[in-house]
Amino acid sequence: MRGYESCAGMIYSLPMNKEKDKTRIGIIFGGRSSEHEISIMSAASVLSAIDTEKYEPVPFVIDKTGSWYLVGIGLEGLSDLSDPRIAGITSGAKRVSIAEFDEMTDFAFPLLHGPFGEDGTIQGLFEMLDKPYAGCGVAASAVSMDKIFTKDVWRMAGLPLCRYTFTTKYACEACGAAAEAARIERELSYPIFVKPANLGSSVGVNKVGETKELEEAIKTSLGYDKRVIAEEAVRGRELEVGVLGNGKPGVSAVGEIFIDAVYYDYDSKYKNGGAKLAIPADIPTGVLDEIEALALKAYGALDGEGFSRIDLFYDEAAGKILLNEMNTIPGFTRFSMFPLLWQAKGVGYTELVERIIGLGYERHNAAHHR
Repeated sequence: MRGYESCAGMIYSLPMNKEKDKTRIGIIFGGRSSEHEISIMSAASVLSAIDTEKYEPVPFVIDKTGSWYLVGIGLEGLSDLSDPRIAGITSGAKRVSIAEFDEMTDFAFPLLHGPFGEDGTIQGLFEMLDKPYAGCGVAASAVSMDKIFTKDVWRMAGLPLCRYTFTTKYACEACGAAAEAARIERELSYPIFVKPANLGSSVGVNKVGETKELEEAIKTSLGYDKRVIAEEAVRGRELEVGVLGNGKPGVSAVGEIFIDAVYYDYDSKYKNGGAKLAIPADIPTGVLDEIEALALKAYGALDGEGFSRIDLFYDEAAGKILLNEMNTIPGFTRFSMFPLLWQAKGVGYTELVERIIGLGYERHNAAHHR
């Protein structure tokens, strides 16, 4: 019987499609968030990399209204936001119910970035279905999706962070955005980053340097979320590291991002190629060791499982390493750091996908034998 061997040496059997002797992997993508299109690109990459000798990928797209479809078109070679297949993803697709999705799959692999996918909601659905799935669990997903909660947990764990505060839609309605901007100015020094608390891919993010810009940035971010985080800008190198595992996770190579834009924004990530990556980052061995140790502590503090990407800053002048975010479903596009970081550690794309699937089964089996 084919199975997955965990880092503890235990063998977990994988359910199979009896007719084809393959495990049916439900690849779920799209979704209701503003990262819908990026999610499709991530799924196309995973679908092209998954080992079809072992697995039968079953692609499902969730449209922007929340309806589920069994995808009826091929996504081979899709790697650009201008690809017409993104807009026509439901063409020829069959609308399906959750019960049909459950019947058609053995394992769920969500590639849904942002709200309604990366925030614990769909993970809760999989738990209700008793469906093994890839990535972090409900609590870790929900907390990590919220930048304010993430930093609060890390702060309580004694981990190093930049200075931050937050505001809300209700506070701005009650006191006014100008009053909230004034309060933030008293707590933080410019320049300040203003971000929606529950989005990724740098959607709705602005870097500001004065009062008027701060007020406008708060209003912009409130257009995406009811909670907004304000962070004091860190003058340091932007680093990322992948984490893979459950109880005893491991870390990838450490990568560095160099950008031509004011900051690592949406266009730099996915459109204009304004970001350059250095993998591995040119950093002294002792600092690399600190980064790896800090990433594992950050992952553990949020109860990470399966896989995630930890983002950090390295202030060389001050000799400080500061945590930024944990992404529980990092991008898997051809531009994305996460698979590139693991490739630099000797773990190819296909093997990475297989390890993630195995870790999902490991957690599911452990929960049933708890």
